[in-house]
Amino acid sequence: MTFQPILPTRLLGANLSVSALGYGAMGLSEFYGETDPGIIDTMLMTVLSEGVTLIDTADVYGRGHNEDIIGKALKAAPKEERAAVRVATKCGIDRPKDAAYARRINNDPAYIRACCDASLSRLGIERIDLFYIHRVDPDADIAATMEVLGDLQKAGKIAGAGLCEVSAATLRRAHEVFPVTAIQSEYSLWTRDVEEDILPLTQELGVGFVAYSPLGRGFLTGRYKSTDNLSAGDFRLSNARFTGDNLDRNTALLAKVEAFAARHNASAGQVALAWLLAQAENIVPIPGTRSPERLRENIASLSLNLSHEELATLSDIWKPGATAGERYSTEGMKGINA
Repeated sequence: MTFQPILPTRLLGANLSVSALGYGAMGLSEFYGETDPGIIDTMLMTVLSEGVTLIDTADVYGRGHNEDIIGKALKAAPKEERAAVRVATKCGIDRPKDAAYARRINNDPAYIRACCDASLSRLGIERIDLFYIHRVDPDADIAATMEVLGDLQKAGKIAGAGLCEVSAATLRRAHEVFPVTAIQSEYSLWTRDVEEDILPLTQELGVGFVAYSPLGRGFLTGRYKSTDNLSAGDFRLSNARFTGDNLDRNTALLAKVEAFAARHNASAGQVALAWLLAQAENIVPIPGTRSPERLRENIASLSLNLSHEELATLSDIWKPGATAGERYSTEGMKGINA
């Protein structure tokens, strides 16, 4: 297969044009073990130089650390690279100041406004291109939440509004109050819950779909068939999909994807991303990595064209619901608006 050096673009919502593959920066701060500060600088420089124009972060990643490092990278970047970048960040998950995984969902209007100001300061920018409510509080009025986002847009603090992990009913109601630029939900070969209701609705409403964990938290790359490959502090060590019989069952499915990929002179991760990109034109995956080499490998998936028959074969290999294990712990499922 031949790879093109220029990244194609996709449209999120009515007017947010970004590279067809974005970058999820969460892992540079926490959840996947310790990170070398030198790797952080190298990765963000590579993301910018390779032409990836959507960088995804959140105030909760490292409790502000992730936004801080992105802000510093943007400040140091050449003007042309900085001008091309679109920054997406989020608020709504309120974590204690210690290292605990515990969290509460907070959609209070005053909290949202304060979080927006704090994110702008850490990122060192005047306007956030895409500002998400990271998780929706089931006890909060989604209309009131969207009105706050509308106010932030009128004030010039955000360009577009987003929601994460919402149901079709919540998305439809929210969009009636204020236009939703994009939603962000987990979507990949091994997490296909959105296909029945959410993805079709985004296409109907003209809302973008940003797919996080498009490589199944790295599993679909083939590099984590054993927890021996995970470092201390990596949350996957306790994730149900990476443990015990579940891991064995998922590895058996992965072997079929790897065999498929080998026939296309590609990696399993590239095939998984190509499959995802082909599901709809409004999808922008945001794989995260700490390796410039892996980043370039992911980008190369943009030029891997699979036929309808090949896409169907992959869909059949990893059917919806086939993955063994829940995708989050009970604590992690807080705010998942199913």
